[in-house]
Amino acid sequence: MTTMTETSARFREFKMPDVGEGLTEAEILKWFVQPGDTVTDGQVVCEVETAKAAVELPIPYDGVVHELRFPEGTTVDVGEVIIAVDVAPGSGDAPAAPAAVREPVREPEPEAPKGRQPVLVGYGVAVTSTKRRARKGAEIPGPAAAAIQAEINGQGAVVPESRPLAKPPVRKLAKDLGIDLATITPTGEGGIITREDVHAAAAPAAADVPAPPSAPAPAAVQAPAVPVAAPGARETRIPVKGVRKAIAQAMVGSAFTAPHVTEFVTVDVTRTMKLVAELKEDKDMAGVRVNPLLIIAKALLVAIKRNPEINAAWDEAGQEIVQKHYVNLGIAAATPRGLIVPNIKDAHDKTLPQLGEALGELVSTAREGKTSPAAMAGGTVTITNVGVFGVDTGTPILNPGESAILAVGTIKLQPWVHKGKVKPRQVTTLALSFDHRLVDGELGSKVLADVAAILEQPKRLITWA
Repeated sequence: MTTMTETSARFREFKMPDVGEGLTEAEILKWFVQPGDTVTDGQVVCEVETAKAAVELPIPYDGVVHELRFPEGTTVDVGEVIIAVDVAPGSGDAPAAPAAVREPVREPEPEAPKGRQPVLVGYGVAVTSTKRRARKGAEIPGPAAAAIQAEINGQGAVVPESRPLAKPPVRKLAKDLGIDLATITPTGEGGIITREDVHAAAAPAAADVPAPPSAPAPAAVQAPAVPVAAPGARETRIPVKGVRKAIAQAMVGSAFTAPHVTEFVTVDVTRTMKLVAELKEDKDMAGVRVNPLLIIAKALLVAIKRNPEINAAWDEAGQEIVQKHYVNLGIAAATPRGLIVPNIKDAHDKTLPQLGEALGELVSTAREGKTSPAAMAGGTVTITNVGVFGVDTGTPILNPGESAILAVGTIKLQPWVHKGKVKPRQVTTLALSFDHRLVDGELGSKVLADVAAILEQPKRLITWA
């Protein structure tokens, strides 16, 4: 299945793609174009929010926007047409762009192969040998279509040589800054243009280039009003959808599927805090954001190395325990759209500077609301830092599909017996929740004790690693 269909050789319709793994719907957060605007192949036309993340969608052809089918704030099923584009403007009298959103015209689709067919490549079931009759009218060439779909996936796939390599958010940044991607020398892996490349290209001309004008509010499509409590109202109802809806479903499923056990330990982390201060001055850590979470993450990775059975998952269908020989370390992040848990892929193989860089990138991407669905898939264990809110500890719920989650409380000065005397020391409380189907009390206790021991004596990072 593709994300577009031809209403004629002139007009093209772009469908809501499956930007995640088996997602069925997405909410249109913002339109970046309106009827009458000219669009080019690869230009971001809207931002949508799925149950996993906010994703920007590029249009896969050139033309003039004829119609926006849904307003901002609407939840649209995967496969629904969301925008129509005139790919041959000026070739004749075209119907006037509608003044209001209309219901999409649903055309019968050819019978699909059995099983769910993903709208985007790289997700869902494998491609089958089923063939369809070629449609009349111009088609996007195979390689170009694959490149477009891979870009939506955030994979930066190979595209025709005449088009610079860049992900949709980078293309939008370049457009906003008035930078031609073709003039930029890429520094990213595989020749991909990065945000830093765009900013570097914009810097010399910053004084001469006026700020891009604010995009006018779309005349044809109006977003629904955000719920606001009326004066004297005792209640306000807010629709549950997108990331918040996914969080609720996942937490209920986890809490009532996996038998949770939580253990606690309070530990003196004074030496860890001293190490953090020293690393901030270390030239090898220049440019890396060093904080206690970095050391805690490394401590958990060492504890997992010493107790690998904790890094597993319960396969209910197969009635098997799946041991993971890699660690995709999840970091719970609070964002304006709700709690998300992106993960650092193969965190077990990273050095401390590499782990710090990955952690910093993960946090900044989450704050910008640009975390991709792929970044949140495949986690094995998670850390949630409730201490940033001044909370001492908590009983975290497992991220679905994982066997353990470590909660870190606030670090503060407390009276502590140190070398036989009561002294003010930096102290925190750790809480480890684990799935008791595959992690017994002894294993969970060993992991938690190892993390605590490392934070109390950080030199164990060297002797135990």
